[in-house]
Amino acid sequence: MEQQAEALKIKLEEARERLSKFIDDFFMNLNRALKAEHKVASLQVKLTLVEAKATRLQEIINTHESAVSKYEVDMAETEAIMKMGSSSKVMTIGLVTSWYTTNIGVLLLNKYLLSNYGFKYPIFLTMCHMTACSLLSYIAIAWIKLVPMQTIRSRLQFIKIAALSLVFCVSVVFGNVSLRFLPVSFTQAIGATTPFFTAIFAYLMTFKTEAFLTYVTLVPVVLGVVIASGSEPSFHLFGFIMCIGATASRALKSVLQGILLSSEGEKLNSMNLLLYMAPIAVVFLLPAALIMEENVVGITIALARDDIKIVWYLLFNATLAYFVNLTNFLVTKHTSALTLQVLGNLKGAVAVVISILIFQNPFTVTGMLGYGLTIAGAFFYGEAKKRSK
Repeated sequence: MEQQAEALKIKLEEARERLSKFIDDFFMNLNRALKAEHKVASLQVKLTLVEAKATRLQEIINTHESAVSKYEVDMAETEAIMKMGSSSKVMTIGLVTSWYTTNIGVLLLNKYLLSNYGFKYPIFLTMCHMTACSLLSYIAIAWIKLVPMQTIRSRLQFIKIAALSLVFCVSVVFGNVSLRFLPVSFTQAIGATTPFFTAIFAYLMTFKTEAFLTYVTLVPVVLGVVIASGSEPSFHLFGFIMCIGATASRALKSVLQGILLSSEGEKLNSMNLLLYMAPIAVVFLLPAALIMEENVVGITIALARDDIKIVWYLLFNATLAYFVNLTNFLVTKHTSALTLQVLGNLKGAVAVVISILIFQNPFTVTGMLGYGLTIAGAFFYGEAKKRSK
């Protein structure tokens, strides 16, 4: 019995030791598990922080990418605007060059034909101009659609346009007649007095008065022509009268146009106005040429048989006459009124210089000073009118 009890005691002691070791191992493993879980939790926290930082970094990247994209778009738009601006400048320069070329070209060719070549038929020449303007205006508006076609809405509007056309014919014919007797430089000086006649007709026909300063600026306009006339070596009284008549007629047309076509329903842009005025002008000029320039058609045919160049001169001259109106319309559309005024005055000066170089007509320093005074007066007149509005 004692041996059995001793053996049982030993077994019990061994069981207690195993239990104690089991408990120790359990708690040690539990501690390890808790430590591992803590590490996992810590890693999860760190992972969350990393993810948050990654999200923030992605937001920053997205923001920068958006900023870069916006910058690229802005740069592209800026480049496009610069290209458009550059293109617009090139177009404006091209239009002004074309305007100068056609204006001065038709003026010099008119002078050459009527004075140097010996084609002494200004009415017929003007009729050729108006015929070309009729055909080319119709092509430009009806076929090419350069501008929308405007229609004549009433018989009264047609009569008003016919009246303008008659005055227009007188101004062009008188101007061409004057070129037979006067050098281009002198006709340009007289033509610069247009503001003077415009102010007179505006007052006589509408009782419209300008500011006192505006009238003061007209003094150098007239004084300059007086000085230029007194010192002009090639002065011709009849040519001078014709040139004054042409200048006054241009001013009258401008005032009449403002009066007759003032209502919104009757206003026409310059291209449509030319479309209707030119054929009416042909109707006025054809009988005038046949009556006042006897056998002009037969003489022109005879000239063409002897020298075919006269045909090309007339065709080119008539075409240029249309492009004078077209380029004037386009330059007016793409520039300001002040720029147009300055360019117009400068154009006259360029025409004077070129005509003297080509035709070698005599001139005096006094005459050039008089012309310069007229140009300056015309410029200050435009400035004074603009400020008085």
